[in-house]
Amino acid sequence: MGTFYLKIAASNKIFFEGECKSLTVPVANDGLCGFLANHENTVAPIDFGEMKIIDENDNVIEAFVSSGFLEFFDNTANLVCISAELPEEIDKRRAEEAKLRAEEELRQERSIREYYQSKANLSRAMERIKIKNRHEI
Repeated sequence: MGTFYLKIAASNKIFFEGECKSLTVPVANDGLCGFLANHENTVAPIDFGEMKIIDENDNVIEAFVSSGFLEFFDNTANLVCISAELPEEIDKRRAEEAKLRAEEELRQERSIREYYQSKANLSRAMERIKIKNRHEI
């Protein structure tokens, strides 16, 4: 299986940089999308959820990724996102607090924009908790 160059830049760090065999990311409105070497040129919006990378040595890296975009061009993928976190980097208590906050905001009468923002915050917090729980030993 061939490889391609992948760089994942989060707002606070370079999360991954190097050769990999595959990348699976949550694409907005399409669910999970996989990328292999020599994928067609693509620009795709990334939604929050679980991302999976298989590097050139067959190591599997699973992580939470937040919204951003992916550009795959000439066998090089660049993913820019707000945050990317390994399961051990996720603060479960903080995610649970964010979930409770979002649930409370949804119970209050707010504008439609605030409603959708609260709904997105709740979904993001629940996804972090799900990933953390799945990877806890």
